[in-house]
Amino acid sequence: MLLPVANLMCTMMITGQLAVALLQMHPDGNNVAANWEKAEAFCREAAADGADIALMPEMWSIGYTRFDPDAPGARERFYEDALARDSAEIQRFAALANELDMAIAVTYLEAHDPLPRNTLTLFDRHGKEVLTYAKVHTSDFKPMEAAMTPGDGFYVATLDTRHGPVNVGAMICYDREHPESARILMLKGAELILTPNACKLDTLRLDQFKIRAWENVVGVAMANYPAPNHNGRSVAYASSGEQLVLADDREGIFTAVFDLEALRERRTRSIFGNAYRRPHRYAPLVSTERDPVWNRIDGNGNPYDPSVR
Repeated sequence: MLLPVANLMCTMMITGQLAVALLQMHPDGNNVAANWEKAEAFCREAAADGADIALMPEMWSIGYTRFDPDAPGARERFYEDALARDSAEIQRFAALANELDMAIAVTYLEAHDPLPRNTLTLFDRHGKEVLTYAKVHTSDFKPMEAAMTPGDGFYVATLDTRHGPVNVGAMICYDREHPESARILMLKGAELILTPNACKLDTLRLDQFKIRAWENVVGVAMANYPAPNHNGRSVAYASSGEQLVLADDREGIFTAVFDLEALRERRTRSIFGNAYRRPHRYAPLVSTERDPVWNRIDGNGNPYDPSVR
């Protein structure tokens, strides 16, 4: 099966050159089975073209399909699509990662108590789960994500690749619009941040993502949905802020190649990242107190209280 593929690198292994395939896929609504079939086909094509990591867009299992909060039973049906991390549907990609000798970042609606989560699980090229991250900054202004459980923290794992170990973290969509997300991942040692996405990416949002890379001296890679779901523009930036790949709005595989040696060398001399910070002056950043001008109503019609989310 030949898939529409753009910006492919040649099938070769270059020392220190880590290839991340951004799977800009069009979903079959919330048809989980069909979406998994497409994801497998795209992963196989990415591996054949030399990718080290394949990244799906946000909550791919259900194609980020929202429920109608006014429709009777819609919320309950939405919850029924949640998958356990150890389910056959998710573990399928552990086996595929091992078969393809390629890490796979799987995104899905995760079964969780009391409410499901918006989750990424990263399997390494041996099929081992090395990282599971649930979206911390759930989009609580939307009924769907206000009806989910936020993640409890940001995590970094060491990923074994054909080019040696790489420290990888994850943030999801609205996470990247909060500078704290990438900053915490950098502080925990992330060299690469994988970012599944599901929204329109305008110029300001792309610039914002580029700054996340530059200010933290970290590589960033984002996979988004193509038109008509969103507008594509899956993108990756090096730690210098250099754009490595930018997709158009069509379905396809877009591959970014990160120079790990350049990233690590830049970290030894950068004035950014954690070089000259003054964390002892940042107490207001971890306070839940706020001016009333920032008070909001969440997607369920209730006052938003950050202390309980």
